[in-house]
Amino acid sequence: MNTAITSKGLDPKGLLIGWGIIVLWAISLVFLLSYEINWKNPLVYLGILVQMHLYTGLFITAHDAMHGIVSSNKNWNNLTGWIAAMLFSYNFYWRLFPKHHDHHRFVATDRDPDYHASGNFLVWYFSFIRQYITIWQFLLMAVTFNILKLFLPTENLIVFWMIPAILSTLQLFYFGTYLPHTGESTNRHHSNSQSKNHVWAFITCYFFGYHFEHHDSPCTPWWRLWRVKEQQTA
Repeated sequence: MNTAITSKGLDPKGLLIGWGIIVLWAISLVFLLSYEINWKNPLVYLGILVQMHLYTGLFITAHDAMHGIVSSNKNWNNLTGWIAAMLFSYNFYWRLFPKHHDHHRFVATDRDPDYHASGNFLVWYFSFIRQYITIWQFLLMAVTFNILKLFLPTENLIVFWMIPAILSTLQLFYFGTYLPHTGESTNRHHSNSQSKNHVWAFITCYFFGYHFEHHDSPCTPWWRLWRVKEQQTA
C-alpha cells in the first residue's frame, strides 16, 4: 500500500486544482445568491446540483490536504485544506484530520468513525453526521445566515447556500462511505469499489467511488484515482 509520499512525488497541479475548486465554489455562490429564482426554470435546479457538487469538491480538497497531497509545501497544503473545510459549513480541519486517519487505520471496525455496523442507511448517515458536525457549526451558520439575509434574498440563501451543503453530505456519505463500506468485504481494505466508469465516478463523488483504490493508494490525489483504477483493472 502506498502510505507515504515525498515532496518530489507531488504533482504541483494539486494546489491549482484545490484553489480552482474553492474559487469556482465562490464565484458560483456569488452568482446564485443574486439569481432571481423561478421554480419553473430548470436552471434553478441545475444551480443547486452544481453548487452541491462544488461543496463536495471543497470536502474532497480538504480530504486530500489531510493526506498531505495538495501541496508539497506543508503550510500551503494545510491552509488550503483549512479554508476548504471552513467554507463547507464551518467544518474544522484539525478536528476532521484525526478522524479521517482513524478511518484509514481502523476501516470498517468499531474504531472507525465513518462506520456503523447496523448497515442501516439512515442510522449510519446520522451516526456519520454526528461524528463530523458540532453545535459550534450550527451556531456559526445561524449567525452567518442572519447577517447575510440583511443584504441578500433569504430564499436564495436557503436554496443555494444551505440546501446544496446538506445534499453534499448525502452525496459524500452515499458514494464515499455507505456504498464502499456496506456489506461484507473480504479484501484487505474492507472496501468496495464501483465499476470502471470515469465520467460517472467523477460526477458522483470525484472518483471516490473507486474506494478500494483510494485505500490502496491514499497518497494519490482525487484527480488521479482513475489512473489507479485503470492499473488495477488492466
